[in-house]
Amino acid sequence: MLKQERYRHFVDYFSKNQPNAVTELHYGSPFQLLIAVILSAQCTDKRINQVTPALFERFPTPESLAASTPEEVFTYIRSVSYPNNKAKHLVGMAKILVDVFHNEVPSDIDQLQKMPGVGRKTANVIASVVYDAPAIAVDTHVFRVANRIGLTTNARTPLAVEKQLVEYLPQETLAIAHHWLILHGRYICVARSPKCDICPLTWFCKYYSRTHTESYLQKEEAAKAKKVKDQKKKKSLDAISKELKKRSVK
Repeated sequence: MLKQERYRHFVDYFSKNQPNAVTELHYGSPFQLLIAVILSAQCTDKRINQVTPALFERFPTPESLAASTPEEVFTYIRSVSYPNNKAKHLVGMAKILVDVFHNEVPSDIDQLQKMPGVGRKTANVIASVVYDAPAIAVDTHVFRVANRIGLTTNARTPLAVEKQLVEYLPQETLAIAHHWLILHGRYICVARSPKCDICPLTWFCKYYSRTHTESYLQKEEAAKAKKVKDQKKKKSLDAISKELKKRSVK
């Protein structure tokens, strides 16, 4: 199958079945989304949505966050990943937002990346979600699913994945395709044990065609059988070792 055909099938399916896909992060303004996306790095959206209500209430504006300290912000985000660094990033981001951008979250990707904690992925999320710009953010889900399906070829970095997706996806679908790939990766094409049995894309998925040949499945069954055998052997040896220790004590 040609890559262009694979992209067409991908867009056709999700356009019909998830035409209104959106971010699962909760926010009420561009400023709040920026905070949420910074916090979401290497953390689940579910956890971020639990943390942000109190954070947004305490810091409703860039000025209020800029006037705070990383130590205070930390108390609101202690349960997220890397809270110390993220607390510093949030305060630093707010100060630049106030001093340089006059409280307005910029739409330009390069300008966004001038703020602490805002890398290319975060900048692309803001540009696409808030300003509907033709940009696509590549996180671990997007990276994994795009490579598995076959939308990308030999793309070993997030930037390489982004470039191929931008090249082949219709420009008007870039913003929503980000959500399509994330949601598919979060609920079906998961990192470990992808749920191929319920995936609607298997008929054109490269990963599925590679991992569901007869020889591959036989190797998988043999590996599982060996694992079970090794576990039983270990359990038996542990039991013998435990018994010998008991006898030596007596």
